[in-house]
Amino acid sequence: MVIRRYNPTNPSRRGTALVVRSDLAKKPGGKGLRKGASKSAGRNAQGKITVRHRGGGHKRSYRSIDFRRTKRDVPGRVVQIEYDPNRTAFIALISYLDGEKRYILAPTGLKAGDEVIAGEKVPNKPGNAMPLRSIRAGSFVYAVELRPGQGGILARSAGSHAILKNKEGRWAVLQLPSGELRRLPIECWASVGRVSNTEHNLEKIGKAGRNRWKGKRPSVRGLIMNPVDHPNGGGEGRSKGKILRTPWGKVARGPRTRKEKPSDQHIVRSRRARRR
Repeated sequence: MVIRRYNPTNPSRRGTALVVRSDLAKKPGGKGLRKGASKSAGRNAQGKITVRHRGGGHKRSYRSIDFRRTKRDVPGRVVQIEYDPNRTAFIALISYLDGEKRYILAPTGLKAGDEVIAGEKVPNKPGNAMPLRSIRAGSFVYAVELRPGQGGILARSAGSHAILKNKEGRWAVLQLPSGELRRLPIECWASVGRVSNTEHNLEKIGKAGRNRWKGKRPSVRGLIMNPVDHPNGGGEGRSKGKILRTPWGKVARGPRTRKEKPSDQHIVRSRRARRR
C-alpha cells in the first residue's frame, strides 16, 4: 500500500493524503459473515449520552472476525483482502478445505492465494496462529490473547505489533505497541506478523466531513464557551491561567482516574516508564 497525495484542486483536497486501496477487493465476499450493525450515538441503555461527540456517520455492516482462530490444523487459502469500515486494519477472507469461510485480521504481506493455518506446531510465517510457547523469541505477533481462550485483543490496530521478548517457565514476556512489558500465560494464542495497513498513521483526512462519515461530531473547547456552559468559559479575552476542568467541574489534569485491574500485577515495565 502507498500514500496518495492530492493536488489542491479545492479546499478539501488541499493537504489530503489517503492510502491507495487498489489492491483490495472491490466487493466483500464473506456471504453470511456480515450483519447489520446498530449505532448507539454514544448513548447507554437508558438513552443518556455517556460518550460525547458521537453520532451520524455512514451506514455500515459488521464483519464477524475470527479472533479465536478455533479452526485448528485445517489449512485455509486467502480468497481476497478486503476493507473493513469498522477498523483501521484490512481483513482477509479465508476459505478452508472443508468449505467453511472466515474473516481474520490481515497481516502485512498476506495476499490472495496464500495459505494460512492455526495449530500447535505450524510454520512461523505471517497469518499463522499458534500458542506463544510455539513462537520463536523475537517474533512479531498481533491479535494476542490476554487469557487462554479469550481471543486476540492485544495489538489489533493498523500497523501495530507486539514483540515476543522471552519465555520463562509458564510465562511469556511481550513488548506491547505502547512500550509496556507484560507477562502473559504461555498458553495464550497469537498470530504471527504485523497488522496490515501500516501507512494508516500517515493519512490526512483533509476535511471535517470525513470525520462525520466516521460518526465523529465536532468538539468545542471549553475555554471559548461562556461561564454558564463550561467551568473554563468566560473572561476578558483569552485566559490561560485557569485550572483546566471537565464540563462537570472535575480537575482535568490531576490524579489518575483509572481503576486498578487484576492483570496489572503482570506488568513488568509500565508504558509510562522512561525509555532509554
